[in-house]
Formats: sequence, structure tokens, C-alpha cells
Amino acid sequence: MFSLEQIDAHWSLFLDRDGVLNHEKKEDYIRNASEFHFYEQAPEAVAMLNHSFRRILITTNQKGIGKALMTVEDLNDIHEHMLHQIENAGGHISKIYFCPDLADDSPNRKPQPGMAFQAKADFTDIDFSKSVMVGNRMSDMKFGRNAGMYTVFLATTHPETPFPDPMIDARFNSLFEFAQACANAKKW
Repeated sequence: MFSLEQIDAHWSLFLDRDGVLNHEKKEDYIRNASEFHFYEQAPEAVAMLNHSFRRILITTNQKGIGKALMTVEDLNDIHEHMLHQIENAGGHISKIYFCPDLADDSPNRKPQPGMAFQAKADFTDIDFSKSVMVGNRMSDMKFGRNAGMYTVFLATTHPETPFPDPMIDARFNSLFEFAQACANAKKW
């Protein structure tokens, strides 16, 4: 049974990007920094979550690169812009992992857990049983489960997703709402 009160400084937080930190483009990809728009209070939410988790990592499928609609440089520009705003709000992201592969069965494409294993190789103290995956799609929830993590569903883009669901441990309306719940769980 998952409870926010369990979380301490040994835990890791994995975040999806589009639909969690920023608005998704319907049936399209964020192709440059000018198309990247944070949800309200998302950078502040990251800063709040830094107080609850040892590290925050982003895992994002980026098929737009595989389809040659954008380049790795475009993605790096988007992420530089994103990280700058998060840092201005007092937050920190430890590392960003992305999968440009087109094949849905690629070992690194969510819901397969490859990006989680990449993170574990980079940060050997990650314990998946003390990790949370936050996402806005069932593929994010399956990614978390496939790696042995707890899962938090954000109802930002798919509010019709049924809950309770065996793939979802907790559900919130936004990353900021989740961050507030984590902060409140820390209060005595």
C-alpha cells in the first residue's frame, strides 16, 4: 500500500514531461522551445518536490526525433529552456532521459522500463521500491510498474481514465497538487 508519508530523502521521483510539466500538443510534438508552455505552477512544483525526494529525473518518449520532425539539438534547446525556468523557481532536475525510437516495443520506449534502467546505471543508489513515476498516460503507469515503482497519475490530459485502477497508486489533477500533497504529508 502506497502512502505519501512513506517518502523520505532516499526516494527518487521520475516525471514524464509532456502533460506533466507542460501542455501537450494534440496529435503533434513540442518541436522547439517557443512551443513549450509550462502548466501553471509546474516549475514551483518541482522546487517543492525537491524537498521530498533525493532526486528528480525526467523520462520522456520523443518520437518526433525518430520521425525527423525535430533534431536532438531542438530537444536540447527545449530542455535547456525548461531547466532554466525550473532553476529560476528554485527547482532542480538531476537528469533527463529521452527515447527517440519509433518502434513501440523498443526497450527504452515507455512502457518498457529501459529509461529507468539507464537512470539506475547513472545513479546506482536508486531503489525502484522507493521510487515514484508521475505521468498523464497509462503507458507512464505501466513504465513505473515494469520498473517496480509506485505510480501517480495526473488527470491533466486524460481525466476520463478510470480510478481506482491496479496500475495507479494515487491520482492528482496537477503536478502542483501532487507537490502540495507531498509537502503536507511531511508536516507533523
